[in-house]
Amino acid sequence: MYLQKLSLVNFKNIESQSFDFQQKINCFVGNNGVGKTNVLDAIYYLSFAKSYFNSVATQNIRHGESFFMIEGDYNLNDRNEKIVCSLKKGQKKVLKRNGKNYEKFSDHIGQLPLVIISPADRDLVTEGSDTRRKFIDGVISQQNKSYLKDLIAYNKILSQRNALLKYFAANRIFDALNLNVYDEQLCEYGSRIYEVRKAFLEKFIPIFNEKYQIISDDKEHVNLVYKSQLHDYSLKELFQKSLDKDKIIQYTTAGIHKDDLSFEIGNYPIKKFGSQGQQKSYLIALKFAQFEFIKQQASVTPILLLDDIFDKLDESRVLQIINLVNNDEFGQIFITDTHSERTENIVKQSNKPYQIFKL
Repeated sequence: MYLQKLSLVNFKNIESQSFDFQQKINCFVGNNGVGKTNVLDAIYYLSFAKSYFNSVATQNIRHGESFFMIEGDYNLNDRNEKIVCSLKKGQKKVLKRNGKNYEKFSDHIGQLPLVIISPADRDLVTEGSDTRRKFIDGVISQQNKSYLKDLIAYNKILSQRNALLKYFAANRIFDALNLNVYDEQLCEYGSRIYEVRKAFLEKFIPIFNEKYQIISDDKEHVNLVYKSQLHDYSLKELFQKSLDKDKIIQYTTAGIHKDDLSFEIGNYPIKKFGSQGQQKSYLIALKFAQFEFIKQQASVTPILLLDDIFDKLDESRVLQIINLVNNDEFGQIFITDTHSERTENIVKQSNKPYQIFKL
């Protein structure tokens, strides 16, 4: 699978622009603020019907305009596919495949598998557990529709249970029977979600460790640990144990929405004990593992977006990344960089056909 052509109208800072791409490596170079990352985000948009960087859809419309449109022409298993995503202020976002509207955007997830590596990934290290759960869910959901449905259902019922707890507190009442209806549904969906996450991480963690050892040239030992309350108790037991606390704080304190990943280097949190270069290497290894996992599950090779990843890495780590990319397991790659000379030197080493766009 590869993206042949991309056309943008009023997307972020881009008024109107089209690109014809190479099947292998495509680079966008230029100063900060010219829109390199915005082009990558547009490609991301075509796979996920949302921005990687800004969750408020209307803020992706160019200032002073009323709409944006992103259009991509793909070659997918030797078939031509046209994906169009557009948004007009005051209206619902529209996603089309070959001229036909998607009713549910979730039906599109996984059709055009893609992995992005970006400085924004640092949130996985610095932010709360919610960010790391989204990472797990994002990887699994690209290939597992049942999991995505279970996740959507769990989150909806969780919101209803939280609303009921607030209602009980506001009215100074409690109805165990009513609450139990939600608990039973959460147990059903949550248990399935936990089993899928556990099975996924059993496969994913060894791939991650292998990628990190390559990038670091075997110089450092890292861990990725799955933390879940369900390791020790069933969801039913957890809800019973936390009921008094839930009633007081009016929120569901136990469940798979509390799962987390622990990022460690030498058995210590990488957030506190890892250098900038080590943290960046960790995140790049995480995303390369995501790429490998999705490729194993899908029938097509994902597109890879590398946003400013060569900054803050020493030469040996950059070389190891290039050696990884040089492997034939990768398909189409998009790279952004502020240094055109550095980019050209790097992609020349890859021995793959490449194209450089100066923005």
